[in-house]
Amino acid sequence: MTTLPGRVRAETAAPHEIPGRRLSQPRRATDPRTSVVLIIATSVTVMAPGGETFVPAGLGLGLLLAIADRAWRHLGALAAAAATLELLARGLPLLAPSIFSVLVGVVSAFLLRFVVVYGVVLHFFRTGTPAAVTAALRAARIPRALTVPIAVVLRFAPVVAAEASAVVDSMRLQGLTSRRSVLRHPVLSIERFTVPVIASTLRVGDDLTAAALLRGLGSYQRPTSRVPPRLGWPDLLWVAVTGLLAAACWMAKGCI
Repeated sequence: MTTLPGRVRAETAAPHEIPGRRLSQPRRATDPRTSVVLIIATSVTVMAPGGETFVPAGLGLGLLLAIADRAWRHLGALAAAAATLELLARGLPLLAPSIFSVLVGVVSAFLLRFVVVYGVVLHFFRTGTPAAVTAALRAARIPRALTVPIAVVLRFAPVVAAEASAVVDSMRLQGLTSRRSVLRHPVLSIERFTVPVIASTLRVGDDLTAAALLRGLGSYQRPTSRVPPRLGWPDLLWVAVTGLLAAACWMAKGCI
């Protein structure tokens, strides 16, 4: 039996067996079922009558989820949007009392609820891969009539966005996205964008359909998952954090 040199052994060994190398373990992601529960709970409490009481709790949950996901851009955008809408909802009617300012304040307060829910929804798209979401829905005994369309949408939407971005880049290289060109020929500019996107979408749709059939998406047999979904301590932690934030807002309202 031949013995491999030290360098060859290090290169062919498993990653955790390589001496002197410490690989960081992947962070445990939230189960998609927990993300769905957080979205439903936030939507019901914030959008219900009197839901302005729980807006701070929903906003805090969205900010904490962004911090946990290390999504600093989403964190800044969510905080800036919430601060702007809160300023318009409460500050504008006081600084410039008028019917228009009151109307803007009411609309801003309503839009703030959507921003809060959207902040929690972003966590679902950041952490939930199509395969993980499909496996979690199967584990939750969701009917196939719902799991299949959701799986198709989750795989189709990012591809369409990438194709649209590629079309915009191509138009920019040809000098067709300048303000002067768009203003002079608006219909032609829309046609130059939509026709390639529709053609690419049809091609991508056929490819995704073939890939889904090869993976057994339309099979009546219960498929297996390479990484079976399971609930862990992060899921319990986020449910507890959501409950504590909601309870804090409720108690603060009672004290006021």
